[in-house]
Amino acid sequence: MDVLSLGIYVVDVLGRPIDQFPEKGKLALFDELEIHAGGCANNTAIALARLGISAGAMGKVGTDAFGDLILKELTDNGVNTVGMQQDSNASTSFTFVAIASDGERTFYHYIGANGELCEADINSELIKDVKILHIAGALVMPSFDGAPMANILQKAKTLGITTSLDTVYDATGRWMETLEPCLPHVDIFMPSIIEAQNLTGLSEHTEIIQFLRDNYGINTIVIKMGEDGSYVSTPEGEHFAPAYPVNVVDATGAGDAYVAGFLAGTLMNWDLKATAELASATGAACVTAIGTTAGIQNLEETLKICRKG
Repeated sequence: MDVLSLGIYVVDVLGRPIDQFPEKGKLALFDELEIHAGGCANNTAIALARLGISAGAMGKVGTDAFGDLILKELTDNGVNTVGMQQDSNASTSFTFVAIASDGERTFYHYIGANGELCEADINSELIKDVKILHIAGALVMPSFDGAPMANILQKAKTLGITTSLDTVYDATGRWMETLEPCLPHVDIFMPSIIEAQNLTGLSEHTEIIQFLRDNYGINTIVIKMGEDGSYVSTPEGEHFAPAYPVNVVDATGAGDAYVAGFLAGTLMNWDLKATAELASATGAACVTAIGTTAGIQNLEETLKICRKG
């Protein structure tokens, strides 16, 4: 495996279009309902596999129908699932995604088995043989966030493995209190602009990057800004990548797809500009279909988006 995607695995139930919720006790209708395997680690692993990268999954699901669905989706997409565990004492994590007419999303999330994942569950033998350890879903894994996650990242770095980290929105509001132990052990950090603002207390992406590099020594910092593009910085250079214009059907999973594109470009030793453009194109492909991975294509098709853009 070139990349091991460690983190949250979730079943997403998507409803569309839902522009507002009914009053308590009332009923409203919507037109489309789909059930998909999702979660940051799942989405990134599948997108990597579609791009031709050898990817593995590591995380925890329940011994239930939703857990079986996630494992089948991973296997069907060529992702190595040897690092996945099924826990009979926990239910698979679940998110209801209400998709508005303009593609914007609102979430109701049940943490479930992701909340049970802990340091003792991590198979260090699997990590030893990968090129990149990517942790996806930091801030919503209460038994793994903080010091346990920092320990795994530190162990990976001592083995010479590139470490990558992606966050989600922290509903508890603890942000830096939870994440700070991990940051000194991260090589590639890829938060959204909103997550980065909450994490640092700063507003401008340039200030955020400077703060993260000065305080934690992170080499590669990516700020994902949705339709406003992304900003990528290393000590050697920086690049702004605009979002490619596509027909937006559902923005769910776009950030995870972007991450997959960035990791793929990194593994292929592409320069910063080409890597950021591949990441943007992978994110753009994602939003053209409902669900987190349905729109993701192979590398050749994804690069066509770059050329059109």
